[in-house]
Amino acid sequence: MKICWYTQEQRAQAQLGAVVDGRVYDVSAALQALPPARYPARPGDLLLANLDLVRVAINQLLPGAASIPVERARFLSPVANPGKIIGVPVNYADHVAEANADQATFTDRYKGEVREQGLFLKAASSLVGPSEGVALRFPQRLSHHEMELGVVIGKTAANVSVDEALDYVAGYAIALDMTVRGPEDRSLRKSVDSYAVLGPWLVTADAVGDAQKLDIRLAVNGEVRQQANTAEMIIGIAEQIAWASSYYTLHPGDIIMSGTCAGVGQVLPGDVMECEIAGIGAMRVDVRAAQD
Repeated sequence: MKICWYTQEQRAQAQLGAVVDGRVYDVSAALQALPPARYPARPGDLLLANLDLVRVAINQLLPGAASIPVERARFLSPVANPGKIIGVPVNYADHVAEANADQATFTDRYKGEVREQGLFLKAASSLVGPSEGVALRFPQRLSHHEMELGVVIGKTAANVSVDEALDYVAGYAIALDMTVRGPEDRSLRKSVDSYAVLGPWLVTADAVGDAQKLDIRLAVNGEVRQQANTAEMIIGIAEQIAWASSYYTLHPGDIIMSGTCAGVGQVLPGDVMECEIAGIGAMRVDVRAAQD
């Protein structure tokens, strides 16, 4: 199942959608299946924590739901309330080589393999959907695209094993880990507003199959810059989940950006990024100056 948050043209209210055969169906009424929200709330995204209930309600609503073509929908992040966004650095060998060959751009913070460097966090406030676009905050500095497979957690996980880790995945989406280059800590440079893009929808884990065998591709203004297969990861998805859960509890809605391949590069206002992952979908992300 493909689940999304979206808005329609001339309508600002976010709607819950299910994407089927090129159309987005309004299944917002499925939110009635959620338990009442209480304060203080438990950690995690309420919808993803109750995904099984919501999926049943969506299937009941689909036959009579109103729909629009995918092209008319403005896709927001398919995760509305993430607790944390976890980054996996230098997780493709070709990107390791790329970073080592250009220390002037990447700095010596990129030396060492992924297990030595450790995971990092991006602020949840940096998360946007593809239709919201990327707003470049520091025009005098390099801002690079890093396309990745986004892994969305569906159940609370702490100290899970590699063998059981994938049982905690709600689904997958296309992710962009946008980055300001410079000497500061990763978490600062990668947490700028709009520098975490997720979309266009969440594909539930049962509909993806083997997420470790997906082709990924990013083009800027029609020029292909990044192209790889998730099989090329140095540390696979299951190990990433187990590793992260050994340091902190993962909650429904937490997002793991699983690493980028070679070909990262600068984007400028007016650029258009087109991202595609086999079995997930495709999304267009426009780049603008932050003041626009």
